[in-house]
Amino acid sequence: MIITSPAFKNGQSIPRKYGYKNENSSPPLLIDKIPEGTESLALIMDDPDAMKAVGKVWVHWVLWNIPSNTQEIKENSIPEGSVEGKTDFGEIGYGGPAPPDKEHLYIFKLYALDTKLDLGQNSIKTDLEESMKNHILAEAKLEGRYAP
Repeated sequence: MIITSPAFKNGQSIPRKYGYKNENSSPPLLIDKIPEGTESLALIMDDPDAMKAVGKVWVHWVLWNIPSNTQEIKENSIPEGSVEGKTDFGEIGYGGPAPPDKEHLYIFKLYALDTKLDLGQNSIKTDLEESMKNHILAEAKLEGRYAP
């Protein structure tokens, strides 16, 4: 499985408009080579570099029950039927990059699951990870960088 974005290349800078303090629009994402038997997809976007600044990996987006035939997540939208959870901003939905100190790495992790998840909208990353256990068929990653 492969996840890419037409807005930035893997390992490159995420455009400013996707930042939390700018337009806070979620970037467009393209999904390819979804494995057979996939019932749904899930996405986690987080910032491991926040550990040094705020003492934890900062969660920017959790999204699940993405339909298994999804090939594109359009900019600033989610596929019909998908559910967004709560970020570390305390908000439901996408929360863009907002590094407090220096350039940070942001990781979009996509999971192909053999089931749909029964999670409420107030769920957080740890709830999603727990629900996905023993259901992951494949994983893909896209990394981007963002500086204040």
